[in-house]
Amino acid sequence: MTALGFLYPGHSAEDDYPRIEQLLGSDIRVDLVHTDIGEDAHRVDALLEMGSAGRLAAGVQELRHAGADAVVWACTSGSFVYGWDGAQEQVRSLAQTAGMPASSTSFAFAHAVRELGARRVAIGATYPEDVAQLFAEFLRAAGVEVVSVSSSGIITAAEVGTWGESELLALARNSDHPDAEALLLPDTALHTAAHIPALEKELGKPVLTANQVTVWEGLRLADRRVNAPELGALFTREPLVQA
Repeated sequence: MTALGFLYPGHSAEDDYPRIEQLLGSDIRVDLVHTDIGEDAHRVDALLEMGSAGRLAAGVQELRHAGADAVVWACTSGSFVYGWDGAQEQVRSLAQTAGMPASSTSFAFAHAVRELGARRVAIGATYPEDVAQLFAEFLRAAGVEVVSVSSSGIITAAEVGTWGESELLALARNSDHPDAEALLLPDTALHTAAHIPALEKELGKPVLTANQVTVWEGLRLADRRVNAPELGALFTREPLVQA
């Protein structure tokens, strides 16, 4: 059994995680602990506080007791808002506190883009424009060419969590760019786990979503590779027959 631990801020789209666990269809357990988000706002000062070491450390003990093999801070904006170097320090501190490999959703996106072999990406962000641009800067620091950034201007994760398939498909269509080899939807408050094949069929290219790449990153840290086509192109890099 491989046990993956996730620190998830508040309550928005956490039901994506048991759905993903089911779709993985193997001996993988997904353990999720909710962290205190403080103020629910896609605003730089609030996001810096949301991702502070103290808030993350508060959830680690429960994951250790659950026997997690790795931990991922399941928040994109609460990691990239620190910048590349600050986000690295964030996960270093988390790893030291947890006593296990650690990462965050922002690094998950950077690693997943590399896994797909994509060079140019488009971003469909729910965030306000200034926050969306910080994600683009983070990806550029990872060596990814960002060809377009779309912003929906939504302030709270709670509002994002109410979006259904129609809003999600509209976001994807409006955010795609003909030069992009993949589309990235960075908010972990967005329900996407049930819709990735539909998104990829609609756009004709890989779509990376926050909760999808977060779980993939946990698997990467635990040195597990899983073929799960219902989770999109990212999960088809491994042969179907598992060791």
